[in-house]
Amino acid sequence: MMKRRLGRNGPEVSAIGYGAMGFHMAYGSADEQDGLKTIHYAHDLGLTFFDTAEYYGWGENEKFIGRAVKGFRHDIVIATKFGFSREMGTDSRPGHVREVAENSLRNLGVDQIDIFYQHRVDPNVPIEDVAGTVKDLINEGKVKYFGLSEAGPQTIRKAHAVQPVTVLQTEYSIFERDVEELFPTIRELGIGFVAYSPLGRGFLTGSVKPASEYAADDMRNRHDPRWQPGNYEKNAEAVRQLGVLAGSKGATVAQVAIAWILAQGDDLVPIPGTRNRNRLEENLGGAQLVLTQHDLARIKEILPNGSFGDRYMRGAPKWV
Repeated sequence: MMKRRLGRNGPEVSAIGYGAMGFHMAYGSADEQDGLKTIHYAHDLGLTFFDTAEYYGWGENEKFIGRAVKGFRHDIVIATKFGFSREMGTDSRPGHVREVAENSLRNLGVDQIDIFYQHRVDPNVPIEDVAGTVKDLINEGKVKYFGLSEAGPQTIRKAHAVQPVTVLQTEYSIFERDVEELFPTIRELGIGFVAYSPLGRGFLTGSVKPASEYAADDMRNRHDPRWQPGNYEKNAEAVRQLGVLAGSKGATVAQVAIAWILAQGDDLVPIPGTRNRNRLEENLGGAQLVLTQHDLARIKEILPNGSFGDRYMRGAPKWV
């Protein structure tokens, strides 16, 4: 597996990481024992970057990852996140950030959190206070690197002035392009980028179905406009066309989607999540796929501005 560096002074990680959210949130129930085998297999295949969060099962996902990587913890980079409240609001008050950090250390069974992200910007807490709290945790050796998720340019700059931000994480894929407006800012500051949902929450796998055919506890059933009637048909046709391009290269749509992200710059790392070992192998094949300028132009022709439909029912986040 090829390696990439997250940020100018950040850690070196595998070019593709592993998003573990789906084991405890958003995509229905999962078999934990089988999941442990999948994580082990991911490491065997060269993945060294694993992403979790307090919010994913309120600590259960962190405990799962901690158990899964125990035998090779020092070979990998673990990222987790703070900033949500149990009431589904935001809470980045300094005391709460510290509380989450202690819980995450215990849940993961580690002495240090490699990357500690603010999961979502808290409008009620100055970002300078958040960055200052993480800076203290770094000075205490409890955290190594500071990250932000779904943050805008002003927030990034204010935080970076207090404690250098190593990485920004935001949804990014052939389907979701809005974050590209932030690339000049993070590249100026030497901040790496982690793309979550690089397969468009599964739409860019070529094996999708209408919203109503997913389980009631799957977010695609009712909470993602891209799956709803009207948008679904247009997006499915776009994926069909991407499939033609993928087939001409002996690849799958998922591999094209991952290769597309990697082609946007060597400071980007996608973290697709899967509970299926065959899908895991497929995803990693995207790191070996080289897209030509003609291929990239064809992708832009198929979806010039991303998918049909916002990524949330309430609309796209407003970054500041």
